[in-house]
Parts: sequence; structure tokens; C-alpha cells
Amino acid sequence: MNRLNNLSKTVAKKKKGLGRGYGSGKGGHTVGRGQKGQRSRNKPYLLFEGKKTQKSLLRRIPLLRGKGKLKSKENKPLVVNISFLNLLPLRSKVDVSLLIKHRLVDEKEAKKYGVKILGGGEIEHPLIVSLPCSRGAKEKIEKAGGKVVIVKSPKLKVKSPKTEIKSSQK
Repeated sequence: MNRLNNLSKTVAKKKKGLGRGYGSGKGGHTVGRGQKGQRSRNKPYLLFEGKKTQKSLLRRIPLLRGKGKLKSKENKPLVVNISFLNLLPLRSKVDVSLLIKHRLVDEKEAKKYGVKILGGGEIEHPLIVSLPCSRGAKEKIEKAGGKVVIVKSPKLKVKSPKTEIKSSQK
């Protein structure tokens, strides 16, 4: 049987209702909204900053709106540190397919962005690397008795519209 001494305590308080009279606990008349103006009568739209600023901050900043505005324009390659290459077999030829096979990189991302070897950590055995490397990584691979085959990272060449127009006019 429930008794008053066995009931659980209520911790959460109810929100005060705005504009529901003096007894509600949040004033009568202007209920904390000030006297006149757009903000006292209803809720202004999200980007409203007052009458003096003609455009809100979000509209004054050109073309940086929406999702992904802070991302860099160029997609960077996936990074694999040298220490992970110790998981590969001795004297193997390191390329994207071998890294995918040993699950060091994701297949879709590796094909889309490419892979670059960086010099984080140490390498214990010689490997033949045919991927783009940083200078530090190249030195460490050669120091361990390995070899780096020079491969430039693939960059997509996009023709600008101006050069296309000039070539079509000739």
C-alpha cells in the first residue's frame, strides 16, 4: 500500500508559463519581454539581429553557408604511418592493393583519395614502396634497407573554361 512516507521525491520543477497571469510565477503585463517591438509580440525569425543591421551576419558572409563550409577545397590523401608497414611481409612491394589486402586502408577511400606514407614511428625490415612518401618516411625506408620507387600523387587536371573558349575560337 502506498503511503506518503514511501513515495519517491519529485526533483524536476515545472517550467514557468509565460503570460499566464501573476499567479503563474512569471509576471503579468509584459512577462519579461520588455515593452514594445517585434520581440515582445512574437518570436522573430532566426537571423534577425535588430532593425539597424540590414543583413544578418550569416547573410553578410558570402557563399560560406551550409554544411561543409569549413572543409578544405582539395581532398587530401589517406595517411599511413611507417610503423604500420611493419605488419606487412618482408621485402614485399607496397602499393594500394597490398594495403587494402592487409586492411590498413579502406578500399573505397584509398581509390578515391589516394594514399601517402608518412614518417611516424620506425620500420624494422626492408620494403619496396611504390606510393607517395614524405621526405622523413623515404629516409627511414632507405635506412632500413628498403627502396622507394618515385610515384607522384595523382592530381586531376581540370581545364578552365577560358582555355576551352580560346582553343575553340582558333
